[in-house]
Amino acid sequence: MEEKAVASAGCWEPPGPPRAAVPCFSVTVEQDDILPGALRLIRELRPHWKPEQVRTKRFKDGITNKLLACYVEEDMRDCVLVRVYGERTELLVDRENEVRNFQLLRAHGCAPKLYCTFQNGLCYEYVQGVALGPEHIREPQLFRLIALEMAKIHTIHANGSLPKPTLWHKMHRYFTLVKDEISPSLSADVPKVEVLEQELAWLKEHLSQLDSPVVFCHNDLLCKNIIYDSDKGTALHAPQMQRT
Repeated sequence: MEEKAVASAGCWEPPGPPRAAVPCFSVTVEQDDILPGALRLIRELRPHWKPEQVRTKRFKDGITNKLLACYVEEDMRDCVLVRVYGERTELLVDRENEVRNFQLLRAHGCAPKLYCTFQNGLCYEYVQGVALGPEHIREPQLFRLIALEMAKIHTIHANGSLPKPTLWHKMHRYFTLVKDEISPSLSADVPKVEVLEQELAWLKEHLSQLDSPVVFCHNDLLCKNIIYDSDKGTALHAPQMQRT
Protein backbone atom coordinates (compact mmCIF):
# COMPACT_ATOMS: atom_id res chain seq x y z
CA MET A 1 0.00 0.00 0.00
CA GLU A 2 1.40 3.40 -0.96
CA GLU A 3 2.10 5.76 1.89
CA LYS A 4 0.07 8.95 1.66
CA ALA A 5 1.96 12.24 1.54
CA VAL A 6 1.52 13.91 4.92
CA ALA A 7 1.97 17.62 5.53
CA SER A 8 4.33 18.28 8.43
CA ALA A 9 3.57 20.82 11.10
CA GLY A 10 7.25 21.59 11.46
CA CYS A 11 7.67 23.59 8.28
CA TRP A 12 9.74 26.74 8.51
CA GLU A 13 7.95 30.09 8.66
CA PRO A 14 9.84 33.23 7.57
CA PRO A 15 10.25 36.27 9.83
CA GLY A 16 8.10 39.34 9.47
CA PRO A 17 4.35 39.60 8.80
CA PRO A 18 2.47 36.26 8.84
CA ARG A 19 2.37 34.54 5.48
CA ALA A 20 0.38 31.58 4.26
CA ALA A 21 2.06 28.42 5.50
CA VAL A 22 3.84 26.37 2.84
CA PRO A 23 2.94 22.66 3.08
CA CYS A 24 5.80 20.30 3.80
CA PHE A 25 5.23 16.70 2.67
CA SER A 26 6.99 13.62 3.99
CA VAL A 27 7.81 12.44 0.48
CA THR A 28 11.24 11.50 -0.84
CA VAL A 29 11.60 11.62 -4.62
CA GLU A 30 14.14 9.15 -6.00
CA GLN A 31 16.98 10.74 -7.94
CA ASP A 32 16.98 8.07 -10.65
CA ASP A 33 13.20 7.68 -10.87
CA ILE A 34 11.59 11.06 -10.30
CA LEU A 35 8.17 10.41 -11.80
CA PRO A 36 6.47 8.27 -9.08
CA GLY A 37 7.37 10.66 -6.27
CA ALA A 38 6.51 13.70 -8.39
CA LEU A 39 3.06 12.31 -9.15
CA ARG A 40 2.43 11.72 -5.43
CA LEU A 41 3.12 15.40 -4.84
CA ILE A 42 0.91 16.42 -7.74
CA ARG A 43 -2.00 14.46 -6.25
CA GLU A 44 -1.68 16.64 -3.16
CA LEU A 45 -1.12 19.96 -4.94
CA ARG A 46 -3.55 19.46 -7.85
CA PRO A 47 -6.15 16.92 -6.65
CA HIS A 48 -8.53 17.98 -9.46
CA TRP A 49 -6.08 16.81 -12.14
CA LYS A 50 -6.84 13.39 -13.56
CA PRO A 51 -3.70 11.22 -13.23
CA GLU A 52 -3.96 9.90 -16.77
CA GLN A 53 -3.95 13.49 -18.14
CA VAL A 54 -0.82 14.64 -16.33
CA ARG A 55 2.06 15.29 -18.71
CA THR A 56 5.69 15.81 -17.77
CA LYS A 57 8.74 17.54 -19.18
CA ARG A 58 12.29 17.13 -17.91
CA PHE A 59 14.60 20.15 -17.86
CA LYS A 60 18.27 19.23 -18.24
CA ASP A 61 20.00 22.60 -17.92
CA GLY A 62 20.56 22.27 -14.16
CA ILE A 63 24.00 21.38 -12.87
CA THR A 64 23.19 20.09 -9.37
CA ASN A 65 19.41 19.65 -9.14
CA LYS A 66 16.89 17.68 -11.19
CA LEU A 67 13.81 19.50 -12.45
CA LEU A 68 10.54 18.05 -13.74
CA ALA A 69 7.52 20.00 -14.99
CA CYS A 70 4.05 18.50 -14.44
CA TYR A 71 1.08 19.96 -16.31
CA VAL A 72 -2.22 19.11 -18.02
CA GLU A 73 -2.67 21.95 -20.51
CA GLU A 74 -0.66 22.31 -23.70
CA ASP A 75 0.51 25.84 -22.88
CA MET A 76 1.67 24.64 -19.43
CA ARG A 77 -0.60 27.00 -17.53
CA ASP A 78 -0.78 26.10 -13.85
CA CYS A 79 2.32 23.94 -14.36
CA VAL A 80 4.07 22.66 -11.24
CA LEU A 81 7.85 22.38 -11.17
CA VAL A 82 9.27 19.61 -9.00
CA ARG A 83 12.87 20.25 -8.06
CA VAL A 84 14.86 17.40 -6.54
CA TYR A 85 18.03 18.41 -4.73
CA GLY A 86 21.27 16.91 -5.98
CA GLU A 87 22.94 14.34 -3.77
CA ARG A 88 24.95 15.87 -0.92
CA THR A 89 24.19 19.43 -2.03
CA GLU A 90 23.10 20.10 1.55
CA LEU A 91 26.82 20.28 2.30
CA LEU A 92 26.98 23.49 0.27
CA VAL A 93 23.44 24.88 0.47
CA ASP A 94 21.47 25.72 3.61
CA ARG A 95 18.06 24.44 2.50
CA GLU A 96 16.09 26.11 5.31
CA ASN A 97 17.71 29.42 4.46
CA GLU A 98 16.90 28.83 0.79
CA VAL A 99 13.20 28.38 1.54
CA ARG A 100 13.21 31.45 3.80
CA ASN A 101 14.77 33.59 1.09
CA PHE A 102 12.48 32.10 -1.56
CA GLN A 103 9.40 33.27 0.35
CA LEU A 104 10.84 36.68 1.11
CA LEU A 105 11.75 37.23 -2.53
CA ARG A 106 8.31 36.05 -3.63
CA ALA A 107 6.74 38.63 -1.32
CA HIS A 108 8.69 41.30 -3.22
CA GLY A 109 7.78 39.99 -6.68
CA CYS A 110 11.25 38.60 -7.34
CA ALA A 111 10.52 34.86 -7.33
CA PRO A 112 7.76 32.47 -8.41
CA LYS A 113 5.20 31.06 -5.95
CA LEU A 114 6.41 28.26 -3.69
CA TYR A 115 3.80 25.48 -3.50
CA CYS A 116 5.41 23.09 -1.04
CA THR A 117 8.59 21.50 0.21
CA PHE A 118 9.30 17.79 0.58
CA GLN A 119 12.09 15.68 2.06
CA ASN A 120 14.61 16.29 -0.72
CA GLY A 121 13.24 19.15 -2.76
CA LEU A 122 10.48 21.65 -3.39
CA CYS A 123 7.67 22.45 -5.82
CA TYR A 124 7.07 25.89 -7.24
CA GLU A 125 5.35 27.89 -9.97
CA TYR A 126 6.44 27.60 -13.57
CA VAL A 127 7.59 30.90 -15.08
CA GLN A 128 6.82 31.38 -18.76
CA GLY A 129 9.80 32.51 -20.77
CA VAL A 130 13.18 31.58 -22.20
CA ALA A 131 16.24 30.53 -20.20
CA LEU A 132 18.91 32.89 -21.46
CA GLY A 133 22.22 32.04 -23.08
CA PRO A 134 25.45 34.08 -23.45
CA GLU A 135 24.25 35.43 -26.79
CA HIS A 136 21.15 36.94 -25.15
CA ILE A 137 22.77 38.81 -22.29
CA ARG A 138 24.92 40.80 -24.71
CA GLU A 139 21.79 42.60 -25.91
CA PRO A 140 21.54 46.06 -24.29
CA GLN A 141 17.81 45.72 -23.66
CA LEU A 142 18.32 42.48 -21.77
CA PHE A 143 21.43 43.25 -19.73
CA ARG A 144 19.85 46.51 -18.57
CA LEU A 145 16.71 44.63 -17.56
CA ILE A 146 18.78 42.04 -15.68
CA ALA A 147 20.66 44.81 -13.88
CA LEU A 148 17.38 46.42 -12.82
CA GLU A 149 16.08 43.12 -11.46
CA MET A 150 19.29 42.51 -9.53
CA ALA A 151 19.13 46.04 -8.09
CA LYS A 152 15.59 45.29 -6.92
CA ILE A 153 16.81 42.14 -5.13
CA HIS A 154 19.70 44.03 -3.54
CA THR A 155 17.33 46.56 -1.95
CA ILE A 156 15.26 43.95 -0.10
CA HIS A 157 15.58 44.04 3.68
CA ALA A 158 14.12 41.23 5.76
CA ASN A 159 11.53 42.58 8.22
CA GLY A 160 12.89 46.09 7.83
CA SER A 161 16.41 45.19 8.97
CA LEU A 162 19.67 44.49 7.22
CA PRO A 163 20.35 40.81 6.50
CA LYS A 164 23.08 39.16 8.51
CA PRO A 165 26.16 38.48 6.36
CA THR A 166 27.08 34.84 5.86
CA LEU A 167 29.91 35.19 3.34
CA TRP A 168 32.82 34.51 5.69
CA HIS A 169 31.03 31.67 7.46
CA LYS A 170 30.33 30.04 4.09
CA MET A 171 33.90 30.43 2.92
CA HIS A 172 35.23 28.76 6.07
CA ARG A 173 32.61 26.04 5.62
CA TYR A 174 33.83 25.42 2.08
CA PHE A 175 37.41 25.13 3.31
CA THR A 176 36.29 22.49 5.79
CA LEU A 177 34.66 20.56 2.96
CA VAL A 178 37.83 20.82 0.87
CA LYS A 179 39.93 19.41 3.69
CA ASP A 180 37.48 16.69 4.68
CA GLU A 181 35.91 15.70 1.38
CA ILE A 182 37.75 16.90 -1.71
CA SER A 183 41.40 17.48 -0.89
CA PRO A 184 42.84 14.21 -2.32
CA SER A 185 41.42 14.97 -5.76
CA LEU A 186 42.77 18.52 -6.02
CA SER A 187 45.12 19.26 -8.87
CA ALA A 188 48.78 19.94 -8.12
CA ASP A 189 48.25 23.40 -9.65
CA VAL A 190 45.77 24.37 -6.90
CA PRO A 191 47.33 26.18 -3.92
CA LYS A 192 47.36 24.30 -0.63
CA VAL A 193 44.41 24.83 1.68
CA GLU A 194 46.65 26.61 4.20
CA VAL A 195 47.65 29.17 1.54
CA LEU A 196 44.03 29.76 0.56
CA GLU A 197 43.04 30.19 4.20
CA GLN A 198 45.73 32.86 4.61
CA GLU A 199 44.37 34.67 1.55
CA LEU A 200 40.84 34.47 2.97
CA ALA A 201 42.00 35.94 6.28
CA TRP A 202 43.67 38.80 4.37
CA LEU A 203 40.52 39.45 2.33
CA LYS A 204 38.31 39.43 5.42
CA GLU A 205 40.58 41.86 7.25
CA HIS A 206 40.66 44.36 4.39
CA LEU A 207 37.15 44.04 2.97
CA SER A 208 35.51 44.26 6.40
CA GLN A 209 36.94 47.77 6.74
CA LEU A 210 35.20 49.07 3.62
CA ASP A 211 31.82 49.43 5.34
CA SER A 212 30.13 48.06 2.22
CA PRO A 213 26.39 47.41 2.76
CA VAL A 214 25.18 43.84 3.19
CA VAL A 215 22.56 42.94 0.60
CA PHE A 216 20.76 39.95 -0.87
CA CYS A 217 22.75 38.25 -3.63
CA HIS A 218 21.81 35.59 -6.13
CA ASN A 219 25.03 33.57 -5.75
CA ASP A 220 24.33 31.41 -8.80
CA LEU A 221 23.79 33.91 -11.59
CA LEU A 222 24.29 31.63 -14.57
CA CYS A 223 22.64 32.57 -17.85
CA LYS A 224 20.24 29.61 -17.61
CA ASN A 225 19.07 30.86 -14.21
CA ILE A 226 17.55 33.96 -15.81
CA ILE A 227 14.09 33.50 -17.35
CA TYR A 228 13.13 36.18 -19.87
CA ASP A 229 9.47 36.79 -20.74
CA SER A 230 9.34 38.95 -23.86
CA ASP A 231 5.57 39.46 -23.55
CA LYS A 232 5.80 40.92 -20.04
CA GLY A 233 9.25 42.41 -20.50
CA THR A 234 10.56 40.73 -17.35
CA ALA A 235 13.75 38.84 -16.52
CA LEU A 236 13.01 36.74 -13.46
CA HIS A 237 15.88 35.01 -11.74
CA ALA A 238 15.53 31.35 -10.91
CA PRO A 239 15.02 30.68 -7.18
CA GLN A 240 18.59 30.08 -6.06
CA MET A 241 19.04 33.29 -4.07
CA GLN A 242 20.84 33.39 -0.76
CA ARG A 243 22.31 36.09 1.42
CA THR A 244 26.00 36.89 1.47
